Amino acid sequence: MSAANKNPVSMPDAFVILFFVMLLAAVASYIVPAGSFNLLPAETNAAGELQKPRIDPQSFSYSENADQGVKLFAEQGETGFLNYAFEGMVSGDKMGAAVGVIAFILLTGGAFGIIMHSGAVNNGILALIKRTQHMQFVFIPLMFTLFSLGGAVFGMGEEAIAFCIVLLPLMLALGYDAISTVLVTYVATQIGFATSWMNPFSVAIAQGVAGVPLMSGSGYRMVLWAIFTLFGIIFTMKYANKIKANPQLSVSFVTDQKLRGQQEAQQQSTFELVDAVILSLFVAGIGWVIWGVVARGYYIPEIATQFFALGIATAIVAIVGKRMTMNGAADAFKQGAAELLPAALIVGMAKGIVLLLGGDDPTQPSILNTLLNAAGNSFEGVPTYLSAWFMLIFQSVFNFFVTSGSGQAALTMPLVAPLSDLVGVSRQIAVLAFQLGDGLTNCIIPTSASLIGCLGVVRVDWMLWAKFAWKLQLWLFVLASSAVLFAVAIGYQ
Repeated sequence: MSAANKNPVSMPDAFVILFFVMLLAAVASYIVPAGSFNLLPAETNAAGELQKPRIDPQSFSYSENADQGVKLFAEQGETGFLNYAFEGMVSGDKMGAAVGVIAFILLTGGAFGIIMHSGAVNNGILALIKRTQHMQFVFIPLMFTLFSLGGAVFGMGEEAIAFCIVLLPLMLALGYDAISTVLVTYVATQIGFATSWMNPFSVAIAQGVAGVPLMSGSGYRMVLWAIFTLFGIIFTMKYANKIKANPQLSVSFVTDQKLRGQQEAQQQSTFELVDAVILSLFVAGIGWVIWGVVARGYYIPEIATQFFALGIATAIVAIVGKRMTMNGAADAFKQGAAELLPAALIVGMAKGIVLLLGGDDPTQPSILNTLLNAAGNSFEGVPTYLSAWFMLIFQSVFNFFVTSGSGQAALTMPLVAPLSDLVGVSRQIAVLAFQLGDGLTNCIIPTSASLIGCLGVVRVDWMLWAKFAWKLQLWLFVLASSAVLFAVAIGYQ
């Protein structure tokens, strides 16, 4: 058979990759002994607030249970290898765990299915492009900066999923692709998240656990935020301009073309009054979401409900304006949710990895606790610069298993902070290594619910994203390593 007749080798699907990762986790449960920690009594901080109990780093012990390793099939709510899909999808609660993110993705996808089916967004985008043709060059830098600032100030992450849906039609109409959309939204938030000087969900918790004054060291972190954000803008602009010049260079070209075709099919001949009303509702809804996040602390349950309400309001206007029927609105909702179902399933199944390793509760025997203890002990006796760099590597790897910034801080900082004293690294640098390792790897790891959600709404498979993003991740790691090593050089406190 000639080379021309051979079928191209296809990339493995994200579900296939997850299955083999689950298999490795199950095998590891038979090899690596499980361990646990004790918690120190809860303390009150300077503001009189009761803090969460911390891990006692000296209390690690191996489990005495001889029945080690996950079962093939478990009963009574326990987690076996074949249970990982269901248990992963129903794990946690609605406040950001797998079950909450799944519901968020499906409801938001359904709501935007109605909005997009109305045709108002596409008509509005074309009208906007005609009036702002000479200002498009500022769009990507402005959006990237705003989303990076959102990640730095209030820990924006899961919220980027909704904004990926919002911006994708505009990015495609401007000649960019789905990858550019994820860069401008989600990657920007994670760069801001990783270099934040005030994020209450990561740096503030890590500093509190490490015994470092809250919001201290802000000057250096602000400089890092500016440098990393500028790098992200340059990287994104360079890539986006290349795709605009030759769209076929995009790894998401096939799905982008399909989405462009759908936009053209939904496009009306003119911008009408019903378009103006729907877009006014849309802008008001986005303003409501931003206000809720900033002023009221809204999170996944509230934001999902806000978008659901926006979808209902859009359907009413579209029905009155004879853009769709009631059954058409229901079909649009179902189609929008169905298109995001694979992303929702992956979010739940990815949680199964942690469950097969015993969970992330430090007081319960798990392989994660054993790995955490071993990594912490490995820092002893290592030179200062290498210790700081190893902390960055350790936090980057550990983020694969615990993607929650606050959860990772609570698990790792009680061990890493005292060890940093022994190796001559300031606790401020230990916190910085945690920030950078936790935030930046969120841009590529398949266990990040936010990343998988963003990729799902723009119709990009994780393997295609990894094929593109590894160079970006390498550059971010080089910048992060330089930031940590320079912090050691200047005695960052």
